[in-house]
Amino acid sequence: MSFLYQDNGQRGQLLPGVKRVVVKVGTQLLMKVPGTTEAQRVVELVAQLAALRARGLEIILVTSGAIGMAVKSLGLTKRPGEIPALQALAGFGQCRLMSLYGTACDIYGFQCGQLLLTAADVRERERNLNVSNCLREMLKMGVLPVINENDSVAVDEIKFGDNDTLASLVAAMVGAELTILLTTIDGMRERGDDGTLGKRLSVVTAVTPRVKEMAGGTDGNAFSTGGMITKVLAGERILRSGSAMWIVDGTDFGVLPRLLAGEDVGTLFAPAKAARMAAHKRFLAFFSKTAGEIVVDAGAEKALCSGGKSLLPGGIREVRGEFRRGATVRVLNPGGEEIARGVTNYGSGELLRIKGRKSAEIPAILGAEAYDEAIHRDHLVLTR
Repeated sequence: MSFLYQDNGQRGQLLPGVKRVVVKVGTQLLMKVPGTTEAQRVVELVAQLAALRARGLEIILVTSGAIGMAVKSLGLTKRPGEIPALQALAGFGQCRLMSLYGTACDIYGFQCGQLLLTAADVRERERNLNVSNCLREMLKMGVLPVINENDSVAVDEIKFGDNDTLASLVAAMVGAELTILLTTIDGMRERGDDGTLGKRLSVVTAVTPRVKEMAGGTDGNAFSTGGMITKVLAGERILRSGSAMWIVDGTDFGVLPRLLAGEDVGTLFAPAKAARMAAHKRFLAFFSKTAGEIVVDAGAEKALCSGGKSLLPGGIREVRGEFRRGATVRVLNPGGEEIARGVTNYGSGELLRIKGRKSAEIPAILGAEAYDEAIHRDHLVLTR
């Protein structure tokens, strides 16, 4: 079964190995909690983050709230719909948001630093490395990284879309063992065929079609950007990398120490296997831009997905697109479904000449020394 209604030791097994944690907080939790101000909420959150840091944990914060704070500070009656107006509000609101975080961090004796990211900053390898190296240095310095999407410059082509996605990608970049999504409900609930909500899911070990189906309509938050489905998709990404994610009600930020004490709260996405994906494979799986496609036969699909093998030219049926050696390509099964991504040892023209041929034939075909593998296993990651 891909989910459990109660914890059977998963939390206890996971938590001792947690060192680096990404915490995501949304606008609702900073601005829409009755009886408190956004300044008070930021102080309450930072107080709990300070306690986690005192336990030796490395904390990275992904925060929303810039546009919401700008709307409130400028006395606007509603959030505008025009992109330039939203971009302007984001720029103004970021100053207000970081001022609150800076003041709160001063209270607890440490500093924070801001990173504003677009999807373009993480898709290109060099920029991805620059971001991850910056985050690691900030952690070494004892600075709390505070990350948000750069809404002042982001357009559809370079947007993450929501901070659940951003948090999961930040976790992949820095190899965080745990990502915590603070939301307005206590985790994910089972959803019946008639749409009614049932028991809380305590542990999810695999994001199956059934789990995705249950995620629809379960958020209960009219102001959320993506709802529960974006959280489940973030969980799918994190499980694939071999890390864990926790969806928990953050109305009371005091839930964070309870969570790390192992209480059965919220919904934990816990990997079934302990093996974690290597850094270069995480880049392949979640960030790399692909330059073409390779369609393989059923035998090659089985060898890749079940046998842990490299992709040999003999298993290639079709080559799509034009690309050079060293390009990242999508690997598709005979039905057109993506099963892997990898860095190819050959350009598209060379692959067209050697597809379907045995490795021993390749030197004679290409007239030079050649690789046995079209894509070596060390430079390939399964995506199905």
